[in-house]
Amino acid sequence: MRDLEYRLFSHVSAFSSIAVILAIALSLIFSQFLGESSIQWQVVIAVMALAIGIPHGALDHLVTLPKSKPTVMALFITIYVLVAIVAVIAILRFNVFGFIFVLLMSATHFGIGDAAFINEMDRRGGRKKALPRTIYAVAAGATPVMIPLVNSASTDALAQVNPALIDWHQGFGQEILFAVSGFALIAIVTLFLSHRKRESLDIALLLALALIAPPLIAFAVYFGCWHAMRHTARLTLTLPSSQAAFAEGNLKRAFIKAVLPGTPALIGTFVVAAAIVIFRGDSLDDQFLWVTLVVVWALTVPHMAVTARLDRKALS
Repeated sequence: MRDLEYRLFSHVSAFSSIAVILAIALSLIFSQFLGESSIQWQVVIAVMALAIGIPHGALDHLVTLPKSKPTVMALFITIYVLVAIVAVIAILRFNVFGFIFVLLMSATHFGIGDAAFINEMDRRGGRKKALPRTIYAVAAGATPVMIPLVNSASTDALAQVNPALIDWHQGFGQEILFAVSGFALIAIVTLFLSHRKRESLDIALLLALALIAPPLIAFAVYFGCWHAMRHTARLTLTLPSSQAAFAEGNLKRAFIKAVLPGTPALIGTFVVAAAIVIFRGDSLDDQFLWVTLVVVWALTVPHMAVTARLDRKALS
């Protein structure tokens, strides 16, 4: 069964890399012919990527409390939702420090999760060369989160979400760009010299995505086609339905079984984002996708807390 799990992880890793390369290529092509200010093509790509990624966190209750009583499960979901609501309010209404806190949590969660994915794949593939986990995790988490948010296009959009966020970086936008990009380059070289060429390519692709693609696409594609896909692959290792599919030798079914239960969350997230935009009296055309990203960032806070045990196990 471990061979089948390794094959699934390899397929998912290849998919995420191809998706990022495609996003970079489309960004270059559409920006050249339609202009960077044209939003329609960005919306289409971002919606598709977010639709792929949003369901992955909706199985937290099944992973954390797989055999709990309905009352315990209901309490867990209630607390989970309340924490996410507080995070949304922190971004939309509070000062910039709430936003920075959520960003740092997101970057930490993404980096640790991506490093855990590599570690799980190494175990099943019998790879002996140790992954420099810290440098990989920091680069993989910070690059796709921080770099797009110092882009002027994202700054203008965030200003409409919450005017206090227009200078969230306190005037250190260029310094953040150089620091994160520089660390990513150091990570690329370190991983390459550590005989982790595939992971070196990972960071190179994420850096190129963050620097080349419009900020909306950069984060959405990373979140949906990279992080979420890899996290879903890890879920197949714990979900009984996926394990049963592995036992039957069916890789596709094993992955689908980890996706389908979370699909209602996709509709729920879009409905909540639309409701927030309407309640604030904003335009759905202008604000819907950015507010959806706010909801995604907010959901990362409870999601990170409940997946911590899963991550520790993967990295041990």
